[in-house]
Amino acid sequence: MSTKNLSLCLVSSLLLSACAYTVPVAVIGEDGRLLTGTATASTTNSHFQVSDGKLTCSGNYDGLNTSATINMPVVCSDGRKGFVTAHREAGGMAGNGTVTLTDGYKADFLFGNAAKSFQ
Repeated sequence: MSTKNLSLCLVSSLLLSACAYTVPVAVIGEDGRLLTGTATASTTNSHFQVSDGKLTCSGNYDGLNTSATINMPVVCSDGRKGFVTAHREAGGMAGNGTVTLTDGYKADFLFGNAAKSFQ
């Protein structure tokens, strides 16, 4: 999303309170486990959720944060917790990062164009 589109979305959101962008997400674990889902950015409720049908992990983040790198807490359906560190490409709607859970489990976090081929 271009800066112009983001600005338009933010202004429109103030007027309409309903602007959101959804992109694909893929999480590839160190053991090869693949979880897929989506991330939705909005001015009111930004979140991501991925699943492989057995395990689901999700988290919320600040959709107004325009930093190149953001950190998000993650909670999984098996009780594990951790953090995602995501690095945004230009435009903010694509990029990659890492998932680190408190038990030491690590995974790659892809969103936007990089995650499309895993959907």
